[in-house]
Amino acid sequence: MRIRIISGIFKGRFINVPQSKLLRPTADRVKETLFNLLNNKIDFEGINVLELYAGSGSLGLECISRGAGAVTFVENNFLICKNLKENIKSLKVENLCVIEKLKAVDFAKRIPQQKFNLILADPPYFKDDIYQVVENFKLNNYLKKNGLMIIERSIETKSADIENFKFEPFKIIGDTCLYELYE
Repeated sequence: MRIRIISGIFKGRFINVPQSKLLRPTADRVKETLFNLLNNKIDFEGINVLELYAGSGSLGLECISRGAGAVTFVENNFLICKNLKENIKSLKVENLCVIEKLKAVDFAKRIPQQKFNLILADPPYFKDDIYQVVENFKLNNYLKKNGLMIIERSIETKSADIENFKFEPFKIIGDTCLYELYE
């Protein structure tokens, strides 16, 4: 499967998504809405981005296309990381990207080597380690001043998400809930 980059210098280019039950790429409609909302909240030029549960790297590569200065991708599956590297190489942005091959929850437990302007988390919808990730990110202060974390979840997990995150989604698009956490 291939998905497109929707805006910026790589607009219209496609990246590959391996066939895997482990991946659920962000739908174009959700991605377009998300980035339209983000355009009103942040300036992408030169920012430092973290994409958790990176998969194909679609969200982080979209950020680079819009001017992000660096993206750290966190993905623990070896084959999916291999595909991610190929997507990065196809766009010739290796110098802007770092891939961390580990679970998001393990990454979140570390003392941050750097802080991020934007953190994007798109875990498998029914994976609940995202709650621990968010708590560790708050505890370890991963966001820069005025930083923003966006979490994509299923409408089916909304009750548990609200209970654990302690805040409501800021946008619901079909069966997808978007949550935001500010520094």
